[in-house]
Amino acid sequence: MQPPIKLAVIDDQHLLRDLLVSTLCLDPSLEVVQEAANAHDFLISLSNASSLPHIALLDMSMPGMNGMELTKELQQSYPEIRIMILTVNYSPLLVAKLIGLGVSAYLHKNCPIATLKQAIHSVFQHGFYMDHATLEALRHHRGQSAGDTSIHTLSKREIQVLQLICQEFTAAEIAEKLFISIRTVEGHRNNLLLKTGCRNSAGLVVYAIKHQLFDLLTD
Repeated sequence: MQPPIKLAVIDDQHLLRDLLVSTLCLDPSLEVVQEAANAHDFLISLSNASSLPHIALLDMSMPGMNGMELTKELQQSYPEIRIMILTVNYSPLLVAKLIGLGVSAYLHKNCPIATLKQAIHSVFQHGFYMDHATLEALRHHRGQSAGDTSIHTLSKREIQVLQLICQEFTAAEIAEKLFISIRTVEGHRNNLLLKTGCRNSAGLVVYAIKHQLFDLLTD
């Protein structure tokens, strides 16, 4: 059995945070290792932690440092922690901006718990999760999405890898499909990040949507 995915939950609404933590802890594949009511307390707990969470679930609206400001701080100080935003605001501009900053998933707080768990596993395994609402927001805001590099700078193989990343294939699966090594796949992914200026796989998906290289909105 695989070790559980380590989570941190940061939300100033105590009841919601307690309910979320208790519900997530019922799943043996998940483990909440940190929780905090605000960004300041979370950053202090991180500085004293023996190991870091894999994923941080952040409320967008918190007193003091908000979710966007905390995202910037985590990207600078703890880039290995993947970030998921839980919010009631689904502004296309905000979605595009946060994913451009490195957020791996953006979920509405009224989503089913099953969707949240699915998103957590997708972020852990593939680096991103985008539901229909997020994709609609990104398509609506396509013109100002992250990644302004022309697609002409990408090689044919890099575009193939990008499209497979968008389909949530792992590096091993992409290597098998393209008959190349995992190291080569990782090299193409690193080149994609460098050429597009994206921070992670979520940013690459935004880039692909913006340049019409792939559309995940298929029914």
